[in-house]
Amino acid sequence: MSTETNSPISSQTTRRKALKATAGFGVALAWPNSKVIGANDDIRVGVIGANSRGKSHISAWEKIKGVRCAAICDIDAGVLDARVTKSADNQGFAVKGFTDMREMFDKGEIDAMSTATPNHWHTLAGVWALQAGKDAYVEKPISHNVWEGRQLVNLSRKLDKICQGGTQSRSMGSIQAAVKMVQEGKLGKIKYVKGLCYKPRQSIGDPGPSGGEIPANVDYDLWSGPAEMEKPLRRRRFHYDWHWFYEYGNGDMGNQGIHQMDVARWFIGEDKIAPRTMSIGGRLGYDDSATTPNTQVVYHDYDSAPLIFETRGLPRAKEFQENNWGKNMNKPEEFPDKGGISVVVVCEGGNVYCSAGGQVAVTDAKGKSMEAPKALPSKDIFQNFIDAVRSRKREEQYAECEETHISSALCHTGLISHMLGKPTSNAAILEQIKGDKVLTDRYQAMAEHLKLNEVDVAGNVVTLGPMLKFNPDTEWAEGNGDLDAKANKLATRNYREPYVVPEVKI
Repeated sequence: MSTETNSPISSQTTRRKALKATAGFGVALAWPNSKVIGANDDIRVGVIGANSRGKSHISAWEKIKGVRCAAICDIDAGVLDARVTKSADNQGFAVKGFTDMREMFDKGEIDAMSTATPNHWHTLAGVWALQAGKDAYVEKPISHNVWEGRQLVNLSRKLDKICQGGTQSRSMGSIQAAVKMVQEGKLGKIKYVKGLCYKPRQSIGDPGPSGGEIPANVDYDLWSGPAEMEKPLRRRRFHYDWHWFYEYGNGDMGNQGIHQMDVARWFIGEDKIAPRTMSIGGRLGYDDSATTPNTQVVYHDYDSAPLIFETRGLPRAKEFQENNWGKNMNKPEEFPDKGGISVVVVCEGGNVYCSAGGQVAVTDAKGKSMEAPKALPSKDIFQNFIDAVRSRKREEQYAECEETHISSALCHTGLISHMLGKPTSNAAILEQIKGDKVLTDRYQAMAEHLKLNEVDVAGNVVTLGPMLKFNPDTEWAEGNGDLDAKANKLATRNYREPYVVPEVKI
């Protein structure tokens, strides 16, 4: 390759051509006057999964002083080509491109990995990174199932590596201050906490018997990884709608909702999974090929206070399914002027609201607005990870992997109850839960929401899951009779060789 000209335009064009020729093959490109990777104490990060959230990862690492996005890995050659080219241009030095993360760990010359793959890859990507001697930033949910998340935590301890979860709400100073205020008892005892994911989710349709198309640039074996190589595909949109199938995703509770689940658990101060969990819900209001619930109430029966998680993908009424769906979602009853992707803490002396973006509002017991606490000093979640990589102090992390694991596991246990449930009539559901006033209230609110979307809940439409008992120490279902084996089978998965998460004992 000629490097005779020093013209900025010619150099840029040459660089892009070479990147396109080598993307995906682990080839390092050296450019005239480019910086030498590893020549100082910069932390070199490799990003895995660059199509959606991964773009944010790449941008974040590029902007942090003393950090370089040194390598990018993606199973879609077209995506990889674009991201490597742009990142190299942004940073002014060579960025390596890989299709297989194992090759990146071996040849990528990186110190840390960050991954934004589909959920079914999160844990294994983290495991392989730690085994290769790298620190790891693993997006939320940190796992696809309960068991594998614990293995990642155990491995980080065993190898003494830094492993950060992607529950970045913990880095927001406004939410930190709100949690501190509640935990200090300034609003009295917590009665219950609600995590809300009222986020518009329309039907994904059905690709029919021939199935959806696998993009030509995709290495489908690598994309599938631990999961079976499904053919034909049950979705038209390859790169996003995997969220709504259990083999790869965890529904919206494990997609957007994991952030609110994590903040809700943070408020009540619980550091283990709930001893009892129940789901009521379903995929309702339209027919499509997806399998995960779009409407759900999950009840985590902690001894300290209930944690309730509500998912609503339908708008507030049927008419809005054809008219501005996205701007007509439900709001929290306690804060009707606030957004529905949020956390509401209901205390004896008042309520607290935290939005997904970190907005905090406080009211007293009569609903009168109070002054919100002043935000605490904090750093960006990516900067926090880098600080911990340098200090080697796990406790400095806002979202250390065990924190994200426990909150991710709460999403998983809620889905396990749903998957073990049965379609049940409204009257039978109310009879089953009548002993719990809070759960009854939240179910009735969901039922009314469904009725406004013209879903007839009188018949056997809504799935009532069992109230499952879990051992918070072992994280296995215990004490449920014949349901234990079924629940525990769903708490892990059958891994496809060679994409197997290992058991890690410490």
